[in-house]
Amino acid sequence: MTDITNAPTEDRELRPALMKGLRRKCPNCGSGPLFKGYLKVRDTCTVCREDLSPQRADDGPAYLTILIVGHLLAPILHFVFVHFRPSPLTMFTIFSIGCVALSLYLLPRMKGAVVAFQWARRMHGFDTRR
Repeated sequence: MTDITNAPTEDRELRPALMKGLRRKCPNCGSGPLFKGYLKVRDTCTVCREDLSPQRADDGPAYLTILIVGHLLAPILHFVFVHFRPSPLTMFTIFSIGCVALSLYLLPRMKGAVVAFQWARRMHGFDTRR
């Protein structure tokens, strides 16, 4: 049996970690980049050497991105249709470009926030108290 009474019991602050994740920075130090490319999470932070490999973001960031984009664009789509009545091709073009652009902007930020949430709550392998 392992004795975790001597292990550090301090909680990691959730809000600062989420803000760092939204900026695509390491949730521990806030200055190291979280990603190697567009969505590939680094194994370790280049600044503080925090192990980021236990993250399991999976489909969560995509779901959150779709949820936010849908809730932002649906009322705007309704407002534009009711007040301006543009042609269907114009609406399709504008809202397709807006949807794709907003999704591409939000997806890495949502993934950073999910990784930061997992780190702050010590989920998966982020619990170093054992």
